[in-house]
Parts: sequence; C-alpha cells; structure tokens
Amino acid sequence: QVQLVQSGGGLVQPGASLRISCEASGDTFSQYAVGWFRQAPGKVRGFVAGLSRRGDKILYEDSVKGRFTASRDNTKNTLVLEMSNLKPEDTAEYYCAAATMDGEAIAVLVSRYQYWGQGTQVTVSS
Repeated sequence: QVQLVQSGGGLVQPGASLRISCEASGDTFSQYAVGWFRQAPGKVRGFVAGLSRRGDKILYEDSVKGRFTASRDNTKNTLVLEMSNLKPEDTAEYYCAAATMDGEAIAVLVSRYQYWGQGTQVTVSS
C-alpha cells in the first residue's frame, strides 16, 4: 500500500498560478504510475494529467494542456502539479492518485487507480 498526502490549493483570481503537491509513503513509489484528477460539484471525477512510473511519459487532458505541468520525483516520493493561467472552469477539488502499472503506461480512468490522496480545493474566482 502507498499513502498519498496532498498540500496546496486555495482561492485565486483568474489568470493566477498555483502549485499543489502530493507526498507518498509506504511501498516503493516508482512501481506506481500516478495521475491527477479533479471533480467539480455535480460533475464526474475526471482525468487531468498522468505520469508513467519513471516520468518518461506524460499525458494531459486537452483543456489544461499548455497551462498545467505535472512532474514526479521518485527520489523524494513527491508529485507536483503546477497550474498557470487558471480559469474559473478549473475550479474543483483536485486529487492525486497512484496505480500499479507495468512499464511506462498511463491510465486515464478513475477505476484504474487504487490509491488516492485526500483532495485539495482549488477555487478560481474574481
């Protein structure tokens, strides 16, 4: 098992930048592919970004491509999502997640991930 603890988030104005992070503990971190998901009120939890086990592959949802940067550091057991040019549509609770995976694959479905952070709220409003 791996435990994921998130930090960051908050209330920002449109166009602002924000950094959220996730720290992993427990099992060896590098055996997991990781992802970021978000869920707004009344909407299904959806994929934001994913990274393969070594970080060799990165995948972004179209609406955040060019604005969000996801990274992982397996020596520090950390995940970081850097968000820029934030829009009101980005308002949601954000979750980091981990999935057992072979090789350098990435999963985009919520059901594929076994372990989840507690979530952190990102609100973009003027």
